[in-house]
Amino acid sequence: MPSPNREAVRVAVLADSDTRWKWGALTARRITPAGTRPDGYLLRGRATPTARQLAETAGGGAAADSGGPAPREVTGAEFLRVLADEGYDVVVLALVGGTVQAVLHAVAALGLARRPVIVTGYVGVVYEKLADGLLLRHGADVVLANSAADARRFRAVYEGVGADASAVVRAALPFLGGAPYTPESGRDTLVFAAQPSVPAGRAERAYLLDRLVRHAELHPGREVVLKLRSKPGEHTTHIEELPYQRLAARRPLPPNLVLAYGHMGELLDRTDLLVTVSSTAALESLHRGVPTAILTDFGVREALGNHHFIGSGLLASFDHLDEDHRPKPDPEWPADHGVHPAGSSPSYERAFDAARDRVLTLLGEPVLPPPRPYYTAATAPGYLPGVLARHRLDAPPSPAPSRARRVLRDAARGAYRHGVQRVAPVIRRLGEL
Repeated sequence: MPSPNREAVRVAVLADSDTRWKWGALTARRITPAGTRPDGYLLRGRATPTARQLAETAGGGAAADSGGPAPREVTGAEFLRVLADEGYDVVVLALVGGTVQAVLHAVAALGLARRPVIVTGYVGVVYEKLADGLLLRHGADVVLANSAADARRFRAVYEGVGADASAVVRAALPFLGGAPYTPESGRDTLVFAAQPSVPAGRAERAYLLDRLVRHAELHPGREVVLKLRSKPGEHTTHIEELPYQRLAARRPLPPNLVLAYGHMGELLDRTDLLVTVSSTAALESLHRGVPTAILTDFGVREALGNHHFIGSGLLASFDHLDEDHRPKPDPEWPADHGVHPAGSSPSYERAFDAARDRVLTLLGEPVLPPPRPYYTAATAPGYLPGVLARHRLDAPPSPAPSRARRVLRDAARGAYRHGVQRVAPVIRRLGEL
């Protein structure tokens, strides 16, 4: 097998939100040779992060650790031109499933003489749309699973529909780490990790704020922190219809209840109990050995994502927490779900070896065939056209469409009618723009 020049590997990360940028930048570092400096691209859209959000997700980690320059905002058409012009060796797609599918079909149609190795995956707990999200990511060279449990589920989905499951590679969440939990005399801090859309309703979010207020009043010597994901007007991976800030502004708060922004890793340095409904922050805190509780106040339901933690030993209600109950994790659950307690342990560092080896093996291949997604005009003629339409790679509408947009629009229409392969010459015209 030819050996690639490991010093010259060029890597690009395309992300569509702050958390996905964090995942993509750190993943790129861990699955490529040491010293690789990935270039970052942010897909222009609803969830494009602000400079403040990028700085917060960095927190000394994501952006800084990527080793590359600040990410550049692009449209899908611009990114396809970048792929045609820059000759990247590896591309990490930190995107929603539908956009991954659109990029895969576009790369197949570009007909590059040497296409990049394409890597994708999930930024956290996979608790909804398992089959849908996985099949939309099928066709990537590497589909990362964040745990042994996820790897089993992913392969079962692909094999169950007759799709090739060889791209599934077990890894881990790339942002776990930090100092192991050490209690400090005189410190007593409970952190509630809020989520933009879980729960989503006004009544449920008001209830959670009420319970935080009550808990703070019951424990006046305890600092209670409501960790917020974004400021009003900013966008995240999931839409936040009713920010907790607005609810909190309408009522007095006890002095020991505070609202906080910032990098979760830094906040975990002083956390004595992490509470959440189903946030990935629970895995970060477990990894450090921080006491962790998954709320059951609204039930244990797939819609909430807390069903992911069944068997973990972490389920508890606010009534339990008010009585100072501290859940204890099941001894086997964490490792099977991608958590390696005791901080950045050797087992965690080795979690990315298989993905790195697969990427290097693919880089050594003389030619990579075009991506072959499971969804095609033949397998999903009633679904794929709508996915490509919703996740189109052209720029937003304008009075005078650019040539790039016209090319992509024509290519998309042709793909719907005739299949991607027959419109490949149309998308190849991007190289002339």
